[in-house]
Amino acid sequence: MAKLSPHLYGTLITTLGVIILSPDGLLIRLIGADGWTVLFWRGLFFSAGVWGYYVIRHGRSSIGFLTVMGKRGILAAALFTLSTIFFVLAITHTSVANTLVIIATAPLWAAVLSRIFLKERIAPLTWIAILICVGGISLIFIGSLGGGSRHGDIFALVCAFGLAGQITTVRHAKDIDMVPSLGLSGLMVAAIAFPLADPGSVTPEGFAYLILLGLFILPLAFSLITIGPRYIPAPEVSLLMLLESILGPFWVWLVLNEVPHSETLIGGTLVITTLILHSCLGFWKKK
Repeated sequence: MAKLSPHLYGTLITTLGVIILSPDGLLIRLIGADGWTVLFWRGLFFSAGVWGYYVIRHGRSSIGFLTVMGKRGILAAALFTLSTIFFVLAITHTSVANTLVIIATAPLWAAVLSRIFLKERIAPLTWIAILICVGGISLIFIGSLGGGSRHGDIFALVCAFGLAGQITTVRHAKDIDMVPSLGLSGLMVAAIAFPLADPGSVTPEGFAYLILLGLFILPLAFSLITIGPRYIPAPEVSLLMLLESILGPFWVWLVLNEVPHSETLIGGTLVITTLILHSCLGFWKKK
């Protein structure tokens, strides 16, 4: 069997991470608790999931992964903490579709940050793909304007900025394992949320969803997404993250019967088609 090129490998693991992550918004809705309570338990379980893997695999030497990351690891954790907090707040203050559509602007932020801090030249193909996706996302946004709130939309925009910064930071430290920064971020989120949370208010059913989300889905998904920038540029990672803006509302429709607008279907088709073409052309060019 032929060995995968680094570019194709990075594309595949990032895509898999996004697909695993896509039910995130649905599960937050199903938990049924306030945003700060969700953040507290989500942060604890997420950190336990990440560190549990490292302890099982590396034992006491796991702490060494933190020291190796240095300041960039702390920065990545802080930026991921920012994106996590505002993601959950956005989900609880506006529709899932609105949240994911606005977060999908992360490729624009990532492209600018990569250009400024990493001095990376953004390929014309990536710029074209981003512009087309923005057009598709604009259609989705128009169709979901009526159900959103301004506060939730602002929260989602802050989340997009934090996510783009975290991806760019990981890209800068591509020779270092930055996945442990996610475990550190989980503890940061729990510490920030604790004073405002009501941990005992979660129902048994909601607690089961929290365990599924925090211990399994989030550690696996974000570990894959964090590894991605070591092999492909940050704007391409963010571009693949656009898949969540399509899949997330789909799961909500499937379970909670929130029917997507026609604009969402048209825009989603445009975005997914563009992503597939961009990834295929990028792989062909690298090869």
